[in-house]
Amino acid sequence: MVRAIGRVKSNFGHRILIVECDAAKLPRLYSKVLDKRWKPVGKLIDIFGNVTSPYAAVLTDIEEPSRLIGERLFIK
Repeated sequence: MVRAIGRVKSNFGHRILIVECDAAKLPRLYSKVLDKRWKPVGKLIDIFGNVTSPYAAVLTDIEEPSRLIGERLFIK
């Protein structure tokens, strides 16, 4: 089952994306993350921040993660 986790807000370093999540639909840690074309992006490694507006950190496998800023990501 594929479901949305949120929008990419920024990147951290060369391999980590920061995603703003919906508090009602928190993803599971170490889930595979996909872009809007269902191509693999990486793995969800951490959930942090406020309980009402959490963020997720995604460790990417792609060369230019900054191109995903503003895009919705999904988990599998």
